Amino acid sequence: MGIFSYMEKYDYEQLVICQDKQSGLKAVIAIHDTTLGPALGGTRMWTYASEEDAIEDALRLARGMTYKNAAAGLNLGGGKTVIIGDPKKNKNEEMFRAFGRYIQGLNGRYITAEDVGTTVEDMDIIYQETNYVTGVSPAFGSSGNPSPVTAYGVYKGMKAAVKAAFGSDSLAGKTVAVQGVGNVAYHLCKHLHHEGAKLIVTDLNKEAVKRAVEEFRAKAVEIDDIYSVECDIYAPCALGATLNDQTIPKLKAKVIAGAANNQLKESRHGDALHTMGIIYAPDYVINAGGVINVADELEGYNRERALKKVEGVYDNIERILSISERDNIPSYKAADRLAEERIARMRNSRSQFLQNEHHILTRRSRM
Repeated sequence: MGIFSYMEKYDYEQLVICQDKQSGLKAVIAIHDTTLGPALGGTRMWTYASEEDAIEDALRLARGMTYKNAAAGLNLGGGKTVIIGDPKKNKNEEMFRAFGRYIQGLNGRYITAEDVGTTVEDMDIIYQETNYVTGVSPAFGSSGNPSPVTAYGVYKGMKAAVKAAFGSDSLAGKTVAVQGVGNVAYHLCKHLHHEGAKLIVTDLNKEAVKRAVEEFRAKAVEIDDIYSVECDIYAPCALGATLNDQTIPKLKAKVIAGAANNQLKESRHGDALHTMGIIYAPDYVINAGGVINVADELEGYNRERALKKVEGVYDNIERILSISERDNIPSYKAADRLAEERIARMRNSRSQFLQNEHHILTRRSRM
């Protein structure tokens, strides 16, 4: 991988390599674009096969956050951190404090949060060294567990997609096939059940399936059967890339709206859904409730205000589907266009985010 060539191709701003021998910290901070504001994106801890894989993942995820934050209407850019290591074995306090000092050194250009392999407790440790972290414990003025709020945004976005497909946003009587019933999907199922939707669920975790069956009267099916069930809505809420050459021909749903990241294995699969007339709610738009919620912490967290902003996911999905229909392009391309146009408009009046802009001093003022 030619790092500079890759960064030039997708117009990245900055790549920071951080190490602390004593604690074992090996971290990569990628900042993609700060046109709209400081870069916000979580810290992922993972056992990467190579340092190159870690760098590539950080860069890819940072760019994704630029689009996610822009499409959500946030005044934030995109960034991401990956820490190389086993989150079950290699964590220690010194590691996250050292990492916090590196974030502080960026002077507000990057704000972190929890992600795969990191926790609220890890964010609390980082918070001892920097204010540029969200998702800390509620005792520090945080919003707490982001899963319920992410689920609320997915629920609202699903209603907008259903309206485009059926003419009404009511989910009463609709059958929703939910792939994966983890933390976010559990809360999503709660909203769907409350509105009168019929649920079909699957998950590798049999206890999670059992809970959904007992609490929401869901029907359980095997992992590979979820794609071909008779349903109105398919909600991918587990692993990414479940929309691929093997699964798309099996789908009977008219709407795809779920919480998972990177749902399309390749962009051409978004093209296929468009050709088939299936309404697809782009993943990084519909699952933006979590980042919208933690972004509110930067203003001094107010739950009522945050949830009101999260309800805007409905409007964002409507806007994207309207662009898709107007321009006859797949919805994933419409989402990218919405984000890119917003960044381009702002770039005309500002460029990179700087916490403290430089001012040239005259000889007199220096003395």
